[in-house]
Amino acid sequence: MRSVLDTTFRSLRVRNYRLFATGQLVKLVGVWMMFTAQDWLVLDLSGNSPGALGAVASLQFLPVLLLTLYAGKLADRFDKRRLLVLANAAFAVTAIVFAILVASGHAQLWHVFLFAGLLGIANAVETPVRQAFVSELVELPLLPNALALSAATFNTARIGGPALAGVALAVFDTGPVFLIATVLAIAPVFSYTRMRADELRPAERQAKEDARISDGLRYVGKRSDLVLPIALMFVVGMIGFNFPVTLAALAKINFNAGPSSFGLLTTALAVGALGGALAGSARRARPSIYLVLGAAIAFGLLEFAVGFAPNFVVAMLVLVPTGFFSIYLAQAANHRVQMGVDPEFRGRVMALYVLVFLGTTPIGASLAGWWGEHFGVASSISGAGVVCFVAALVATVWQLRTSGERFEMTLRPRPRLVLIPGAADDAPVVKVPAREAA
Repeated sequence: MRSVLDTTFRSLRVRNYRLFATGQLVKLVGVWMMFTAQDWLVLDLSGNSPGALGAVASLQFLPVLLLTLYAGKLADRFDKRRLLVLANAAFAVTAIVFAILVASGHAQLWHVFLFAGLLGIANAVETPVRQAFVSELVELPLLPNALALSAATFNTARIGGPALAGVALAVFDTGPVFLIATVLAIAPVFSYTRMRADELRPAERQAKEDARISDGLRYVGKRSDLVLPIALMFVVGMIGFNFPVTLAALAKINFNAGPSSFGLLTTALAVGALGGALAGSARRARPSIYLVLGAAIAFGLLEFAVGFAPNFVVAMLVLVPTGFFSIYLAQAANHRVQMGVDPEFRGRVMALYVLVFLGTTPIGASLAGWWGEHFGVASSISGAGVVCFVAALVATVWQLRTSGERFEMTLRPRPRLVLIPGAADDAPVVKVPAREAA
């Protein structure tokens, strides 16, 4: 057990990374409390409208669509730690003003729309810079573990935040929940300022006139090993990852659940996601594209099943493996991109990854809200699963055809799924047990 724990949490030996993970955990608990309370507030103010939830999610992620590539450019030009301090300070100040407005009882629906957009601007700058900053906290051999623990931190908060928010909403009211969340959101400002600058490993920053967005796009365009996972996450991020919109509506409209029960649905998804994050924490090398594709296929099938859940309990149970493969997929794709990119392009490439993964949310959230409004929330979830499943199959066929590889099943001495290299590929045959390939 000691060996397993030592392997799983080895990045926490690095002081700067410990500060980073602690600040993120505290902030994200507050953020998830805020998002949970915000969804409930929107449903109350809009008369249980899935379309209103979709609009809020769209406004929250629209700045990611508009500003993320520029934020990646900033990350490759300037000190990432200072950028993160500024972005988190802006987020905290905006959240404080929003919390005071809600606690005073004067919040209206348009106020929620406005502050969703303002908070989204801060996140649009912070997210790609933070993604690229992890590589400056640890050495390259520790990078997969550090990224996995970052995902685990995110999902630990996604478990605790909604659960705490559900209890707080039932005991208090929306206003106190926002105030508590705001206090927690300030944590990263202190953790970043306490880091030891001489222990960071900054990449060589390009001159201001040299770090162009177009160079980063051309760099990715020449790398098919980067294009495929980014293209796949474009579809999955836009269509499949709209649970902030669909789960709130599913709980309140389909299952007539209260605020504490809604928190349980989100928590079930996050429990599985935490398991998915920890499952990748032992990874030391760049993951195979087939690992990414297999996780995408499993996620699509499970999301499809969530839409057919007959009651609240079944939905909660199916959401656990759905959450597992959602983060296992996102993490594997992230590792494949981060570990395959040159350091001087990392900020811009990760900005592109964040753009296609999160920046497409305004489109997907609006579509999910509209579909749920007209055809039902359950069909919106199952339809998203079908789209993700088909996208993963198409990506798999494309990879096999372009590489000349193929899969064969052997039954002796035990069932194995064998990857046969293409004619031009001199690499040895890779044999994978069938249960591991699945």
